[in-house]
Amino acid sequence: MEQNIGLTTLVVHDYDEAIGFYTQKVGFDLVDDTILSEEKRWVVVRPKNSKNSGLLLAKAANSEQKKSVGNQTGGRVFLFLDTDDFWRDYKNMTENGVRFLEEPREEEYGTVAVFEDLYGNKWDLLELKK
Repeated sequence: MEQNIGLTTLVVHDYDEAIGFYTQKVGFDLVDDTILSEEKRWVVVRPKNSKNSGLLLAKAANSEQKKSVGNQTGGRVFLFLDTDDFWRDYKNMTENGVRFLEEPREEEYGTVAVFEDLYGNKWDLLELKK
């Protein structure tokens, strides 16, 4: 038996601004953008070379959903972006305007720094020690 988490829903204010942030600033690939209705699209972005995991960008449709944009985990780190080269990705993301909330640090488990997405959700950029 094999299982994995394929997609994680990320509630956003606007599809196109979220696509722009994740593809142009973070370096993800846009793998699907299908119009489902006048207000709803199926939008999936994935880290480069990722086969299973990805983000389903879901536009907030009501006031309750709008309140969660940028605060999906109550201020804690929401997602972990694993990389095989921390310094390459840190440099690229910094040059592309991604805001890191701390200086990179070495931990027992690897090199890590917290950044925020365009709405304020916190992420870890993480290269695990081998």
